[in-house]
Amino acid sequence: MNGAAKGAVVGGVFLALVGGAGYGVYALVGDSGNGKDGAKDDTTSVQAAKGSGPITDKETAATAKAFLAAWAAGDSAAAGALTNNEHDAQPAVSEFKAKALVSKVVITPGAYNGTSVPFKVEAEITYEGTTKPLVYDSELTVVRGLTTGKPLVDWKDSIIHPQLQRGERLRAGSPATPPVKALDRNGKELTAEQYPSLRAVLDDLRKAYGEKAGGVKGAEVWIEPFTPNDPRRTLMTLAEGKPGEIRTVLDADVQAAAEKAVAKYPEASVVAVQPSTGEILAVANHRKDGFNAAMRGARAPGSTMKIVTGAMLIEKGLVSADKPAACPATATWEGRTFHNLNNFKSEGETFASSFARSCNTAFISLIDNVGDNGALPREAKEVFGIGLDWKTGIASRDGSVPEASGSGAAAAYIGQGTITMNPLNVASITATARTGVFRQPVIVKAALDGRTLATASRSLKPGVSAQLVKMMRLTATNGTAREAMASVGGSDKGAKTGSAEVDGAGSPDSWFTGFSGDVAAAAMVEAGGHGGETAGPIVAEVLNAG
Repeated sequence: MNGAAKGAVVGGVFLALVGGAGYGVYALVGDSGNGKDGAKDDTTSVQAAKGSGPITDKETAATAKAFLAAWAAGDSAAAGALTNNEHDAQPAVSEFKAKALVSKVVITPGAYNGTSVPFKVEAEITYEGTTKPLVYDSELTVVRGLTTGKPLVDWKDSIIHPQLQRGERLRAGSPATPPVKALDRNGKELTAEQYPSLRAVLDDLRKAYGEKAGGVKGAEVWIEPFTPNDPRRTLMTLAEGKPGEIRTVLDADVQAAAEKAVAKYPEASVVAVQPSTGEILAVANHRKDGFNAAMRGARAPGSTMKIVTGAMLIEKGLVSADKPAACPATATWEGRTFHNLNNFKSEGETFASSFARSCNTAFISLIDNVGDNGALPREAKEVFGIGLDWKTGIASRDGSVPEASGSGAAAAYIGQGTITMNPLNVASITATARTGVFRQPVIVKAALDGRTLATASRSLKPGVSAQLVKMMRLTATNGTAREAMASVGGSDKGAKTGSAEVDGAGSPDSWFTGFSGDVAAAAMVEAGGHGGETAGPIVAEVLNAG
């Protein structure tokens, strides 16, 4: 603290206010007492204040000041009482010191914007004689209590740290598993510092292979997941352990391109795989929550699902890439009317052209001819390996194509309804279409631990695979993917765009998948708009690196 600090001793803790009488810096210095009585005195005026209508600037300032002061003083009871969820807030504030091992913290509020108050946390974490700084920015919002009318902090776990999701906690100490030194396919080390979005992947590798690889535990700061089976996410190393070495099938150059590509769009994820082997070349995410949505997400894939639907329709002899297929402006099934983008329609064009233009009605209008709502789920599972319990080497989520009924069955044909996928699933679908054979994606080879990989019960007939590839090539050169794929060199390239409506979202999720040579990739940008707009450039950049 500098000499200009004004302060008071609150329950044995020095609570410093730097600056004027408004916002300032609140700091916990020393380890005597918990500041409980003093913090309550400081917040009495806020707790007593009741009102109605919008939160005022004065209420925002006073409530944020009191909450941050109580947090800094280690007074979890007072801090919790200043929120609209005391049950969750009190233990979270208490554990910040007790279980995240914070020995000193300085909290600096920024200028408030309406009812939102940004702040900087500068903490010191001490474990077995080792002290290291942990610095980050977070934010809180003040709302009016529904029953009390008091101004209260709208409690979210991300107030404690911005990467905390609901129910997660900050922890420090010796982890359950030793660290690992991850290498790419060519022996280059992969670190979270150089490849930030690999952090969750590296944590998964550590959990799965740390002990098997011969590592020795150190000490670190991590995010404890709410769900016990989910992996911890390491934030900082306090004391180096001895890492065990593990070789992945990732490609450092493709990974670097993927990292750069997703960084241009918020809430973006991408995966690249090698169709000839199923090996995962890159996994990248750019998300506030640090979640590995590229491999563990579950969202409707939109028109990228038409690769699977198209394969089913071709196998049943209902369509052929070079034969005409109706593309009316609308199609109705079980009382629901489906539209094409801007209600476009075409007459006398081929099915390949309808695929390239992403004509929804060309697919939905054939559902009566299929006459079997289980046909699409079987195609997804038996040919494309969706839902076969993939064992990639780390935590991943299988795609899901459940049998639907009514209008939901028609929605499934265009990747809506109850279907869920992530970029890993969609990249694998493209790889299967490219080669005609499903090869389960892996991030470490199965020989490392002897796990059994999923196998599809049948392959695509050569003629079917050839038609899918032809339609994807047309999409990349003269269809909805043309602009995004223009930068991808060579003629051996194909793609499929997709956009998926999400309830309550202002814009659809943007999906895009493509191949070039022996690389297939898929990307998703939440609320990113149409597939070619945001997800498309990500895939193109990754394909160029491959």
